[in-house]
Amino acid sequence: MEFDIVSIVLHSSLMAQLVLALLVLMSVMSWAMMIQKWFLLGAALTKAEQGLTRFEQARDLREAVQTLGTDPSSPLYYVAHQGVLEFNRSKDAGNDADIVVDNVRRSLRQGVGTETSRLQSSLSILATTANTAPFIGLFGTVWGILTSFHSIGLMKSASIATVAPGISEALIATALGLAVAIPATVGYNIFLAKMGDVDTKLVNFAGAFLNRVQRELNAQRPVKRFGATE
Repeated sequence: MEFDIVSIVLHSSLMAQLVLALLVLMSVMSWAMMIQKWFLLGAALTKAEQGLTRFEQARDLREAVQTLGTDPSSPLYYVAHQGVLEFNRSKDAGNDADIVVDNVRRSLRQGVGTETSRLQSSLSILATTANTAPFIGLFGTVWGILTSFHSIGLMKSASIATVAPGISEALIATALGLAVAIPATVGYNIFLAKMGDVDTKLVNFAGAFLNRVQRELNAQRPVKRFGATE
């Protein structure tokens, strides 16, 4: 007999069809998320590397900040924006150099945390899919086995024809659960590693920004207000 998975699904119980539909929906969502995150994190890492290079090559803090203002989509933009705002506020308040540096450090740390959270958003969907899909498939498996035993009771026969439909939908649920969970697990681990790389770039940038602030304050240059990165 030719194996026809579509026919098996169409003739399976309502509960089994609901389980399979849920797994398919989870698969579509996880693959869409992985594609979106692949491009988002790839672009974020590239822009962070390029932005950090331009920032370090600039002559002073004003010029360095202006180079980031040309690319608001860069993950460094928001971090620099927070640092600039706090620098200007602290100088306007008449704080001494140590207080200015300390305030800027906290603002940069908050900016890094906020940007990291933004880039990590929706990764929990992949983690949830990876953790729950096998169990949802297992539920479908158990339901299929129960269907098979119920058929044996009704038909009073344990022949292959009696138990085959329930066993088939059970095995399909198991296979689909694994097919959904495995890519989600791999994708989650890949993107977690990419997030680690981006986070390292953001922390390095915050350090470079703070070093420039300290150098300019220590040199006791006349501090001029420089515009935000917007």
